[in-house]
Order: sequence, then structure tokens, then C-alpha cells
Amino acid sequence: MAHTARSRRTTAALAALSLGILATLTACNGDAENDAAAPGTHASPSATPADESTDTPSSADPSDSGSGSGSGKSSDSPSTPSPSKPGSDDGQDGGVGMCETADLSYNVTVASRPVNHALLTASNKGSDPCLLSANDLVITIPGLDGAAEHMGPDGKDWILRPGQNAYAGIMFSRADTAGGKSADKMEVALAASEAPTTVPINDGPVTVNDGQVTSFFGTAEDALTY
Repeated sequence: MAHTARSRRTTAALAALSLGILATLTACNGDAENDAAAPGTHASPSATPADESTDTPSSADPSDSGSGSGSGKSSDSPSTPSPSKPGSDDGQDGGVGMCETADLSYNVTVASRPVNHALLTASNKGSDPCLLSANDLVITIPGLDGAAEHMGPDGKDWILRPGQNAYAGIMFSRADTAGGKSADKMEVALAASEAPTTVPINDGPVTVNDGQVTSFFGTAEDALTY
């Protein structure tokens, strides 16, 4: 009898132990499921949609010309060409006619230096520009045969504007040439084909024995260099 009672108590103890273990396992599984269902404290934030950044317009949109200083936009307007210099002929006379002898006024004055020289000043007295032929000037002394020979370098034809002057140097006597003719006037023509105009020689008369003349220049200093 004593053995049977001990066996029953042992069986009851084992049964109780098994129930305790089962209850513990059930509780652990429940906690694990609760932990899995709860959000993690270190969860990463959701990512921004890939197309969200592409929908935002750029602040440097080149089509936005309504604000700012407008720098960076290239202009399609052609640059304005530089005008030709006054008193020069760039090969495009624009229909400007040739200067004729009657278009200009003339003044001849004996020069202090160099000796035996005079300065011819020709002025455009009209209201329109004209193209001055630099090398065709004809100077003659009444009573002497032939026109003055050319001296110095050739000049360049250029546009003489209203009121503008052109200058030529005249050598009327050589120191090594004896004799000559006294003259107080000379004849001036811009071309051999034109009728000359008579011009008095200021500070004359002068003794002319071998006349020479330069081309037209833009300054009196250049004209009296030769």
C-alpha cells in the first residue's frame, strides 16, 4: 500500500511539472509574438519617392527671363560697325562725287620755312563732301612754260568734308638756279582737264625759276616737309 501511494504522488508531481513547463513555454511564445507585432524603436524612416525630386522645378531655369538682371542671355543683335574715319577714303565713297576746282577755295602764303616755299590751302566751301584727288593738282605761273613738277611721295585720295582743309607745299625757286620770273599770283586746278582759278600769293611777290608741288596732305606740316 505504501508503494502504491508513493507512485501516485510521483505521477502527480510529474504531471504538475509538465503543466508548469507548458505554461512557461506558452507565455514565452506570447511575448515573442507581441514583440514581433510591436514597431521597432530603431525603424528607418520611409524613403522619399523617386519621382518626388523630379517634379520640383529648378531655380536656375534658363527659360525664366522675367526676373534677375538677364545676364547669361546672349544677344542676337548684330554689332554696329565702326564708322570710317573722317577725312579718309576706305574704298567705299558711297556715291560722293569728285572734287572740282570750283568746289574749293584757295589760299597761297609764302612760308617762313623752308625757304623758297609757299603753302597752298584748299577748303571745301560747299555743303557736300567730295572726293579729293591727291596727286592730280596742277600749279602754273602765268608767263612761265609748263606746270610745276611733282615732288615728295604720292598721296591718297580722300573725302574732303564741308569746311575741311587740304594742304600742298609749293617750291617756287631753287637756290642753285639763277634768274627767274617775279610772280605775285599762280593758277590752281585740281586736274589738267579743268579750267584753273587764279590765286594771289600772300606775302609775295616771289621769284620763280623751277616750280614743284606736293600731293595734298591733311596737315600743313606734312605739306611743307618736302
